[in-house]
Amino acid sequence: MNQRSEEEAAVVDIDENDRKIISELNANGRISYTDLAKEIGLSRVAVQARVNALMESGVIERFAAVINPERIGIQVSAFFNVEVEPKHLHEAADRLSQEPYVTSLYHMTGPSKLHMHGLFRNNAEMDQFMKDKLYVLPGIMSVDCQLLINRYKSRMGMRL
Repeated sequence: MNQRSEEEAAVVDIDENDRKIISELNANGRISYTDLAKEIGLSRVAVQARVNALMESGVIERFAAVINPERIGIQVSAFFNVEVEPKHLHEAADRLSQEPYVTSLYHMTGPSKLHMHGLFRNNAEMDQFMKDKLYVLPGIMSVDCQLLINRYKSRMGMRL
């Protein structure tokens, strides 16, 4: 029998009130417990206890500010498909996940593919990242890069 990871084993059942709380927090992560309670139809204490339980169980991983990159001078949003020799896959993923330019990194189906998103001030900064940080990694076989032209939808939360 295969051992399942802790993440797979720790499925948390959430009810309709939890879904409503998460939905409201996705819309406004700074909402007060009092206002959240009014929206959900529970007491402030009950809502606070549910949020704490969702955090402790790992359903809510963290709260974060969502930044518009263009407003702070980050002009290049790039998506990379990186093919890595299987024996170097985890090392490459570990190293890339530490890079501040990398905003997301996933192991995808296919021949040892990493799918990565990165944000850069300009093309020169992206080029430097690729030369100094990406191409030099052991086991890199190919890199396919696509630049974002226009963002129509970006979802920080998820559909429940």
